[in-house]
Amino acid sequence: MTRLFPLLFGLRTRVPRKPYVVAGLSLAALKFAVDFTLVQSFTGESWSPLGYLVPSVLLRETGHGSAPVAMYVLLAVSAMPFLWIGLSMSVRRAADAGLSPWLGVLFVVPLVNYAIIAALSLLPSKGDAAWHAQLGAASTPRDEPPPLTDGVRAALLGLLGSIGVGLAMLWLSVYGLKLYGAALFFATPFAMGTVSSAVYNRTVQRGLVATLALALVGTAMTGSIVLLFALEGVICLAMAFPIAAAISLAGALVAWAIAAGVRDTASKPVGAAFLFILPLLAFGESHVETPTLRHVTTTIEVDAPPEAIWPNVIGFSELPPPPEWFFRLGVAFPQRARIEGAGVGAVRHCEFSTGPFVEPITVWDPPHRLAFDVTSQPPSMSELSPYHRVNAPHLEGYMVSRGGEFRLVPLPGGRTRIEGTTHYTLAIYPELYWVGFAEVLLHAIHWRVLSHIRDLSEHGG
Repeated sequence: MTRLFPLLFGLRTRVPRKPYVVAGLSLAALKFAVDFTLVQSFTGESWSPLGYLVPSVLLRETGHGSAPVAMYVLLAVSAMPFLWIGLSMSVRRAADAGLSPWLGVLFVVPLVNYAIIAALSLLPSKGDAAWHAQLGAASTPRDEPPPLTDGVRAALLGLLGSIGVGLAMLWLSVYGLKLYGAALFFATPFAMGTVSSAVYNRTVQRGLVATLALALVGTAMTGSIVLLFALEGVICLAMAFPIAAAISLAGALVAWAIAAGVRDTASKPVGAAFLFILPLLAFGESHVETPTLRHVTTTIEVDAPPEAIWPNVIGFSELPPPPEWFFRLGVAFPQRARIEGAGVGAVRHCEFSTGPFVEPITVWDPPHRLAFDVTSQPPSMSELSPYHRVNAPHLEGYMVSRGGEFRLVPLPGGRTRIEGTTHYTLAIYPELYWVGFAEVLLHAIHWRVLSHIRDLSEHGG
C-alpha cells in the first residue's frame, strides 16, 4: 500500500507503461462494479458496459425510472477518486513517455480520452524523461527568486486569465449556443484552475496553498462578476459553485505539479493550446446532447377513500405559505389549482408563485387516475439578486415539465395511497450533478401538494 497509494493518487511517482495499463484495467472493472451495484440496489435495473463508450446510454437507461436522489449523489461522489487517479496517472505517464505532460490532461476530454489512453498504454518509457516533481510546500526558484511585487503581478495575471476564460465560455455556451453543458460546468472550471496556476507558477514554483487559494478566488470572482452584471442570480451561482470550485482546484493542482515536474519550456505552448479545445467541446456538445426524459414519483397515504379524495386532486384551494427556506428564496412553489371542464380535454391550471402551469387532461378515470400534459409553464424560480429582475436564460426552457399524473390506490380500512408523478427533461449538464437538485425540489413540490390534498380530504375540505 505504501507504494500503491503514491502511484495512484500522488504526483511525484513516475508512471511507466505496465503499471498504467494494469491500474487502468483494474480500476475500470472496479468502477463498473461500483456503478452496477449502486444502480441495481436503488432501481433494480442493469447498468450497461456500453454506457462507458457512449455515456448518453447510461443516462437514458436510468432516466426512464424514478431513481432516488441518493443514487445520483453516490454515483457522482464515487466517480471523483477514479477521475483523479486517471488524470494524475495520465499526466505522469505522458511525461514518462517523453511527451508534454499537458497531453495527459486530455484524459478529461470526452471521446478524445480514448485515443490518449490507448497511446499512453502503447508508448514505452523514455529514460531521460523529465519528471522531477519537487513538490515542496515552499517556493522553489528556478533561477533567481523574483521580488515580492513579481508574485503579486503573477497572481493578478493568473486571476485575469482565469476570469477571462470563465466569462468567455459563459458567453459562448449560454448566449451563443444556448447550452448549459459539461463544457461550461466541467471543462471551463478545470481550464480556469490550470490557467491561474500556470501563470502564477510560470517563473517560480510557488506554494501549493497559495496556488489553490488563487484558483478558488478566480472562481469566486467570476461568479461575482456574473452576479454584478445580472447574468445569473445568487441561488444558481451557489448551486454551481461546489462543482466549479472542486474542478478548478483539480486543474490548479495538475498545473502546479506540471510546473514543478518539468524544467524545460517546451510544454508551455502545448498547455496554452488546450484553451482552444474549450470552444470546440462546446460546439460539439451543442450538436449531440439531447435531454433525457425523467420522472419523479412521490407517495402519501390518506385516511379517506378515493371517492373523497378525487375532487381535491382535480382542483384544490389556497395552500398555506411554504416553510421551506428554498421556496422563500425564490424557487417556484404551487399555490392553488382549478380546472375548466371535465373529462379528457378539460384544462387544469396549477398556479405557482411564478405563474400558472396549463395542463390539458389526457386521462380521466375517476376516482383512480388523472393524467395531463403541460403546454405552458412559468419560470422555475425568481432569482435572488441585488437587482429587481434577472433574466437568466436557464429559468425558461431548460428544466421543462412534460406532463404528470395522480394515481389513487385503495388500501385496506378505507385508506388511499396517492402517487403523484412529474415527467420532465433537464437540459443542464452534467446531469448526474444537477438532477440531484432538480429531484429534491420536485419531491418538495409534490409533498406540498399531496399533503394539502390529504388535509382537505381527511377534514372534509
